[in-house]
Amino acid sequence: MTDPNLPSVQLAASITRQLGQLGRLLDMAAPDEAAQILAGVLDYDSGILGEVTQLVGSGSRFAKNHSERGVLPPEVWLALGRAANELNSVGVDVHEHIGTIKQVVAPSAASSSPATPPVASAMVIRRRR
Repeated sequence: MTDPNLPSVQLAASITRQLGQLGRLLDMAAPDEAAQILAGVLDYDSGILGEVTQLVGSGSRFAKNHSERGVLPPEVWLALGRAANELNSVGVDVHEHIGTIKQVVAPSAASSSPATPPVASAMVIRRRR
C-alpha cells in the first residue's frame, strides 16, 4: 500500500495536479501564451516531455531490476520499456516542430506590405469503425 506521507509520493501527486491545471490553462490561453506553454512543455531537452520520458525510463529500470528478482512480472518491465521508447519517438517527432510553435510567440518583423491572414491547412480525420 502506498504511504501518502512520503515526500516522493506527495511530489508525484502535486505534479499530477499541476499538469492538470496547466492543461486547463492551455485550453483557455490566447494563441501566443498557448504557444509559449507548448514550446516549454514539448521541448525535449528542457521541457516536461523530456523529463517524463526520463522518468518512465527510470521506471523501466526499476521494473527490470524487480523482474529479474521475481518481484514483478517481466511484462511490467517490457511495458515500461516500450512506453519509454514510444515517448522518446514522440519527443523526436515533436522536436522538429518546436521552432514553428515558437514562431507564433515571436511574429516576424514588420514588413512594408500588409500582413496576409493565415490560411487554414487541410486536415485529414479518420474515424474508427
